[in-house]
Amino acid sequence: MSLAQDIPVSVRDITADWLDAVLPDDFGTVVDVAWEDLGEGVGILGEVSRLFLTYAPGETGPATIIAKCQSPAPENVFLCQAMGFYDREINFYRHAAATMPVRTPRCLHAAIGDDAVPFVLLLEEIPDVTVMDQLAGAGVDHSRSVFSVLARMHAHFWESDHLDAFDWLPPMNNDMYKGSAALAAQRIDGFRANWADRVDAGTLDAVEAFIPRYGNFMDWAVGQGALTMAHTDSRCENYLFDAAGDVTVIDFQFLTRFWGAWDIANWLGASLTVADRRAHERSLVEHYHAELCANGVTDYPLGRCWRDIRASLTVQAFSQVVVSDLDGANERGAALLSEMVERTFTAATDYDIAGLLDTQEF
Repeated sequence: MSLAQDIPVSVRDITADWLDAVLPDDFGTVVDVAWEDLGEGVGILGEVSRLFLTYAPGETGPATIIAKCQSPAPENVFLCQAMGFYDREINFYRHAAATMPVRTPRCLHAAIGDDAVPFVLLLEEIPDVTVMDQLAGAGVDHSRSVFSVLARMHAHFWESDHLDAFDWLPPMNNDMYKGSAALAAQRIDGFRANWADRVDAGTLDAVEAFIPRYGNFMDWAVGQGALTMAHTDSRCENYLFDAAGDVTVIDFQFLTRFWGAWDIANWLGASLTVADRRAHERSLVEHYHAELCANGVTDYPLGRCWRDIRASLTVQAFSQVVVSDLDGANERGAALLSEMVERTFTAATDYDIAGLLDTQEF
């Protein structure tokens, strides 16, 4: 097997010779490489690292690039294989990145094993950017900018031929995701033991009752239409702001064919503090909807948008049960997972998902 065909299992396996074999021709000859973790809590489902490159005398290239590899935690790798997360991000950079109406990093190399592991992505590092801290919560102005970017992306793919061309992009009601109901059923008792004193009891009961209904619910949701490319991991660390305020979108492991409202619910429920969400969610959702319409979506009333956000929060609360045994990898990662549970369940309570599940037939 040639160097270019080798796939590093970990950033520790990335060598100068391997980089020299796989990087594009506009890079000089790499003679040395060093690395550091990009940041605690950033790569929960995989390693995310910065590589420092040294070139042969007289040759040049970027001083740093970003490397993504599989998680060192077996339970995280299992989830990513079962749900197709690594495979999806590889396909995004191979087949969809060039069609995006929003800025994404240049992909320098993408490779994946036959069993979806190992995998490796080499990406340009976007310089001089601000990364929001999800633990602290997104600012309202930054949230408004992100919603503008999401509206542009959602409108571009809204019920379009572009979307249909991506046969690797699953609808939200795919069989892999429907299988997560079994995972939720296995984990609900442990989730209750850990979280019953920190989340609303009625909402937790509603989520448990929802588990056997999840597959039918997702069939109903997809059948409602208004499908687009949903980022599906719409949280602070995945939107980078440069000095001019322009946004680069990263991390495409969770992409699905679903409602754009999912991304809005995801941001409202997990990236804003509870106080900021409650104070600003109406103006933010109205801004997103206006931007969606300005970008050409004409058949999606604001009331439907609110309903889809509410339904999305139902599934997002359910999903916290599914991922409740993930390894946060470090102290900040564990704190981030904990914060996402509490914020998401609080939003689900505020939006009365129990009432939705009582009245919606599916």
